[in-house]
Amino acid sequence: MSLLLKLGFLASRNGSSFRAIVDAIAAGELRAEARLVVSNNRKSGALAFAQERGVPNLCIPTERDPAAADIALRDALEAAGVELVVLSGYLRKLGPATLARYQHRVVNIHPGLLPEFGGEGMYGRRVHEAVIAAGALKSGATIHLVDEEYDRGPVLTRRELTLAPGETVDSLEARITALEPLFFVETLRAIAGGDLRLP
Repeated sequence: MSLLLKLGFLASRNGSSFRAIVDAIAAGELRAEARLVVSNNRKSGALAFAQERGVPNLCIPTERDPAAADIALRDALEAAGVELVVLSGYLRKLGPATLARYQHRVVNIHPGLLPEFGGEGMYGRRVHEAVIAAGALKSGATIHLVDEEYDRGPVLTRRELTLAPGETVDSLEARITALEPLFFVETLRAIAGGDLRLP
């Protein structure tokens, strides 16, 4: 019997992986509950989707008082009974209160292979630009645990793809963006089933 994952989600924009995970739960393909989605952006598409689907949702702005926002985020996740936090395009660094409470229980997907193409400032299109500039033969996506440093937490799993002849930043971005949501669902399914263990 697989574990029931009690998930919280953090998303700043559209939350593509969040959407795919909620769809997988609804279809009975993932034994999990979407307990809460939090955005730092009131106009986030992820919040609108959550409202449509009846997923509890909250906006916690981070700009004015990051320390207070960190405590509010930790408290909101705890109050919702969240046990595993999924980052789905959350464009803020997590604070110490949330990281301490959810140590080894925050997962993120990075649009490149870690540790080679990670670190501060390496997100979104910048990763694909760096891969093309480096003349790399492979890229992909990495799901890793989150700690206090960008992209440094332990790698859980990677999905590689081979760059095509004449690959461009646009084509690489499209290919990786397309593979990320299902890859996240499959990884969570492996965690729920005990095939992939967290520390």
